[in-house]
Amino acid sequence: MKTTDSLPASGAPGKPRGVLRQRLGTGAFRHQRRLPAPRLGEWVEHFWQVDWQLRDCPPQQQETLPHPSVHLVIEAGEAGIHGVHTGRYVRQLVGDAYAFGIKFRPGGFQPFLGGDVSMLTDRSVTVASVLGEAGDAWVEAVRGAADFDARVAMAERFLDERRPALDLKVAQAAACVARIASDPAITSVDRLIADGDLGKRALQRLFKHYVGVGPKWIINRYRLHEAVARIQAGQAVDWTRLALELGYFDQAHFIRDFHALVGMSPGDFARREAPG
Repeated sequence: MKTTDSLPASGAPGKPRGVLRQRLGTGAFRHQRRLPAPRLGEWVEHFWQVDWQLRDCPPQQQETLPHPSVHLVIEAGEAGIHGVHTGRYVRQLVGDAYAFGIKFRPGGFQPFLGGDVSMLTDRSVTVASVLGEAGDAWVEAVRGAADFDARVAMAERFLDERRPALDLKVAQAAACVARIASDPAITSVDRLIADGDLGKRALQRLFKHYVGVGPKWIINRYRLHEAVARIQAGQAVDWTRLALELGYFDQAHFIRDFHALVGMSPGDFARREAPG
C-alpha cells in the first residue's frame, strides 16, 4: 500500500506516534494533519484526515495506540465524539473513503463538554448531544466540503463561534500530560508529583475531570509509545535494559504490558516491523 503523510508548511505537527502498522498491503493511504489557528491552540491539538483507496483491494487492518485525547471524527456515514480509548484501536479499511477529525488537547475538550471527561472514557457520543443541533448541521457541511483545507476552515469557524473562556486547569492538565510525554524519566506518579505543584489526590482529580484517565495510565501508555517508536526506528533493543529505562521492575512485566496493549510480544512486533 502506498502511504503518504502530508504535513502542510502552514503549521505541521510532528510525526504521528502510535501507528502500529506503518506498512500496509495494496492500495493507497494518505494521512494529513494541520495545527489549529493560535486562538484555538488552548483546546485543539491538531486537525487530521486519512483517506484510503482500496477499491478492488482486500480490506486492510490499521492499528493505533491510544492517546489521552478526545477526538471528534466525521466520516461519510457516521460521526461522533470519542473519549479516551484505553485499548488498542483496530479498524478495517475497505473501499474508497475518508475520516476527518479534530484531536483536542488533553483537557481541552472539558470546556465544550461542561462535565467530567471520564464520562466519555471508552465511550462515543453523538455530536449533537454535546454541541446541539447546530453540530449535526455542521457535520453535514463538513461532509460536503471539497477537501481537507476546506474542512479545517469550517471546523475552525465552528469552534471559534463556541470558543470557551480560558480555564487555567485546562492549561495545567495539558502541561502535566506534555511533561509525561516529553520526559522519559517520569516513570511513576511519585516522580511526576515530585517535579510539580500538585499532591497525588489533587492530580488524580484534575486528570479524571479534565483528561478522562489517571496519570498512572498516561505514564504507562507513553512509555509503551516510546518502546514502539524505538522498535519502529530499527534500533537494536536490549529488552531488559529498555524495561528498566521505562520504569518496569523487570523484563517480564514490560513484556506483559506490551503484549496486552499491542497484541504481541516486543520481539514478535520487531520482527513484523523489520524491513521485508
